[in-house]
Amino acid sequence: MDPALLMSQFGSPDHLSEMLTQSCSENNLKFICDFKSVPPLGSGDEDYNVNMDCESVSVILPAQCSVYQLRLRISMQAHVQNCHPDPLTILDPEKYSLLYARGEDWYEAYDDCQVIRTLDIPWSFDDTGRLSAHIVLKPLVAVDSEEKKKEQQCLTYLIGHNLEKDASDRLGELTFTRRKLASPRRQELRNRDDKLYATEPWVTYAPIPNDLQDQINRKLPVTLHHMSKISFSIQVDFSTTPNLLLKVFRRVMADQGLDYDTSDDLVLKVSGREEFLSGDYILSDFLWVRQCLKTNEDLHLSVVPISQLVDETVKFVDWPLVDGSSGQFSSHDDLRLEGKDLDDIFMISLWDCNRKLRVKLLGFDIPKLPNKCPQSVYVKASILYGNKVLSSVSSAPKAFADEVLWNEWLDFDVLLMDLPRGAKLGFTINACGGDISSPVTKDTKPSITKDSKPPLPSGNKAPEAQKGKGKVLYFVNLLLIDHRSILSQGPYTLHMWSYPDLEEEAITYQADKLSTATNPDIAESMAISFFLDRYSFPVVLPNSFSPSEGSDSPTSTLTRRKSSASSYTLSSSPSSPPSTNPSADSLHVSPLTGNVILRSPSPVTNTSKARLKRFREESIQYASNLPHYLRNLDWMDRRVVEDVHWLLGNWDPGELDITVALELLSMDFADVTVRRIAVQRLESLSNDDVLKYLLQLVQTLKVEPYHDSFLARYLIQRALRSKRIGHFFFWYVRSEVAGCPYFRQRMAVILEAYLLGCGQAMLDSFTQQVQAVEALQEVAVLIKKLYPDKTDLSHTATLRLQELLRSCNLPNEFLLPFDPRIKAGVILLDKCKVMASKKKPLWLEFSPMPSPTSATPVGIIFKEGDDLRQDMLVIQTLVVMDSIWQEKSLDLNLVPYGCISTGHNIGMIEIVRDAATIAAVQRNHGGTTSAFRNDALFEWLKSKCPLQEIHYKTVERFVKSCAGYCVATYVLGIGDRHNDNIMITDQGNLFHIDFGHILGNTKHFLGMNRERVPFVLTPDFLYVMGRVKGRKSLYFQRFRDTCTQAYLSLRSHSRLLVTLFSLMLLTGIPELSAAEDMRYLREALQEEQGEAEAKEHFLQQIAECEHLGWTVQANWWIHMVAGIK
Repeated sequence: MDPALLMSQFGSPDHLSEMLTQSCSENNLKFICDFKSVPPLGSGDEDYNVNMDCESVSVILPAQCSVYQLRLRISMQAHVQNCHPDPLTILDPEKYSLLYARGEDWYEAYDDCQVIRTLDIPWSFDDTGRLSAHIVLKPLVAVDSEEKKKEQQCLTYLIGHNLEKDASDRLGELTFTRRKLASPRRQELRNRDDKLYATEPWVTYAPIPNDLQDQINRKLPVTLHHMSKISFSIQVDFSTTPNLLLKVFRRVMADQGLDYDTSDDLVLKVSGREEFLSGDYILSDFLWVRQCLKTNEDLHLSVVPISQLVDETVKFVDWPLVDGSSGQFSSHDDLRLEGKDLDDIFMISLWDCNRKLRVKLLGFDIPKLPNKCPQSVYVKASILYGNKVLSSVSSAPKAFADEVLWNEWLDFDVLLMDLPRGAKLGFTINACGGDISSPVTKDTKPSITKDSKPPLPSGNKAPEAQKGKGKVLYFVNLLLIDHRSILSQGPYTLHMWSYPDLEEEAITYQADKLSTATNPDIAESMAISFFLDRYSFPVVLPNSFSPSEGSDSPTSTLTRRKSSASSYTLSSSPSSPPSTNPSADSLHVSPLTGNVILRSPSPVTNTSKARLKRFREESIQYASNLPHYLRNLDWMDRRVVEDVHWLLGNWDPGELDITVALELLSMDFADVTVRRIAVQRLESLSNDDVLKYLLQLVQTLKVEPYHDSFLARYLIQRALRSKRIGHFFFWYVRSEVAGCPYFRQRMAVILEAYLLGCGQAMLDSFTQQVQAVEALQEVAVLIKKLYPDKTDLSHTATLRLQELLRSCNLPNEFLLPFDPRIKAGVILLDKCKVMASKKKPLWLEFSPMPSPTSATPVGIIFKEGDDLRQDMLVIQTLVVMDSIWQEKSLDLNLVPYGCISTGHNIGMIEIVRDAATIAAVQRNHGGTTSAFRNDALFEWLKSKCPLQEIHYKTVERFVKSCAGYCVATYVLGIGDRHNDNIMITDQGNLFHIDFGHILGNTKHFLGMNRERVPFVLTPDFLYVMGRVKGRKSLYFQRFRDTCTQAYLSLRSHSRLLVTLFSLMLLTGIPELSAAEDMRYLREALQEEQGEAEAKEHFLQQIAECEHLGWTVQANWWIHMVAGIK
């Protein structure tokens, strides 16, 4: 609306002032507004100190007015005092910002609909006892467009998506989120220790494995290098700290009379690696030291001045901060209509809307009809909450055409006032499959009732719902309560997503319920039009029921007229839900009777400290059952929800088990308060533990109803705090930007929020990595085109690869995406080759970084056309399993090699050195028939370890690693185990690769199941252990004991393993696409059985493998002869 027309509606300024203050004088707020002149170009907010000469005005208006009405009053007052050249422009937030100072920062009152009493502003009392605040009206100044353009180009390149094209409305969710995420970023950067950030060590808290205990008591040889000046070796205890080593270095330098800059801080860097030994840890805590211990290597460290490290400065110009309470509104008591004149109403509380939700379906149109058209279709509208359907209703069927009109109201059996924050209105267009006259019944019953359990989500593995009548063709969702807590009103036209057929690429699990993105392909996509009831005022979700709840602001006590003048601290959290954390003794006033009602019967009736302490102590006993309890709640019953929020508000997040916290972040829980307490539990995790669960945590961002969430802020802050976490966070999120269109904008805006604060060194490193990935992807695509569908490659393939690599745009060096401790240098063309496999992976080798010791080349396998996320999940689970075993001082020598998805169906895999496939070992000892030779593997190991003492250690390592992988592959149901994806190192370390089939999904050949055993334990494996023709063997008995110990250890963590896999449902991995897939894990871990029965169960599996080992040998022989992969 034209501001001039709007102002003319109010008549004179005196009339406006009278209207805004009448009947509300006891709840008024005073604002002293300073007008700032246009600043010099390039100056920031910090250049505006309050002492500058400027005009100012004072305005008084009711506390429940909006920021826009504050602007209006300032504009009118400026007109009266003639202190602004164009008062009407004050109404335009694109021209003027309303700012206030908090501490060292300036904040903007960004949302014009925000209630002024909720502003996170320092309040004070004036002479009359009225609350007042200082604000500044600042003109917006264009920044250097060329510099800004370069910054945006850099971000777009790294993110893989241009957010500027998506950004339009300043109050739209994208722009709103970008502005709000500046606050946690600024807070994290202010607290960040730059030295620790640059030199973060890789440490472990796991105990030393039993077989390494003897070596711990010996001395560790350490060689220190300082540039080209000096190198010397010393023997130290494993309890030595890096600081002690630096003291030794300084003493030796002084003794030798060598100069160095004593004013510069020094740090120890592992020679040839991007890894530091820093902090107060002892040497045995560092991962690289433990690696040296296992491999009997000496420790080589470079002494590096801190000033020579890469620059971690944040150079991006950040957005101004926005008010921390943007997106929240006042209490219901402030907003309620009862007892108010029309002039006192500025917005309506959703909890006053005692009417049912309805939507007017106008119709849909599609520019081009699909190849397969149904005869008739109907539209199904649903109210969604998380992955649950709360209520649904269907239209009458109509013949399918490029334009279909309904113009009919669809009524839900749900009151507006009962809508929870995050509820969505979902639309699907469904095929009828029958005659157009066939009736379609309306289902207005909520599918989740107060006493019923929610059904398990069916996912993609329930094709029955997709056959014939009811098949979903298109879908799209709209947030009923948007990111600013405002109810959606009026007309909408949304562009829908096509629902893929089962034979096509799998849809992201539950995206049709979780995503609120619309199809960006406006020209070609189906568009549905509908209308929601309109109201004379914005309808908003209150942040609490009464002013005394959920707020510590001085303005929350306006109705009681008593308050402290001190301001409260800024909350870095996103918009909180209603009744987030009510005070323990708060009362609830019924809007109908006015009677005082206690929030809840026992245990809330008495909230003395002693009772509350007892309540907390007792509630710990039931913490593990919290997810089950919350799953069975009726989230449409606001009274029940208020009680749950009270319960969670008095619960110490530290009392939750980490498994329960992860479970509460699953798609079963959409409530913001529930998800917040789960995130609060994560805050105490070490960097090591965050990395363990980071893969799942990134996926659960898809469950959040809004881009800005507690989880998003937590992950951004942890990534900004640790370069280790930040590195993997970048690639996990970037991979989703590339491969998941339903959540592309969300992932992109979260990744942008991280990149704006990660520092110049990280940006430069990411740029090199992305450049390397793009160059290698181009080469891989060309190779696949040149050699399509061939397993046996011609001799020209390698030469052609080397030619393409020579001319591609590879950087001179880059950190490996799967391990940022390793830097790859110039590519070694003569060592590169195309591997004989269907997807034509590239075997690539690069020169290592300069090191005092002889370093082997850096090797990677680059794959294009394969989704590596399933391999990532299995390898990450192996890491989790290994950590569980390490806690028991059980080191089973797993090899969780590096593997990462760097985009949609592209990624990198680490080459494990000094290792061969079992197939290669067998071919070297007699060709294909050696698949039946029981001694082939034993003889190969013996040739690698001629000394008897070393051979014993090799066999011990083989026994342990074989036990570890037998247990892991059985529990995870890893299939397709042939002799080309089982490998062994020269030191006897067995390990598995290529995890294309999991959770019991096995491979078939000529209609027959190729795998008849629970896991691979062949006669040649048993021969190495001395188990020949069933005779007793000490090694075999140790194998059995190790297996059962490892298996029982995993059983005690079965809930964690199941939770980690269930969270990965969100990826849409084909073999992990339905909740039913979790049943395999539960059965494999024998959750229903006792420990004795579970132990006996696994021993039976070993016996079965031993008995049927010949079938595996037969499969391996077929594999070698026929080349089946």
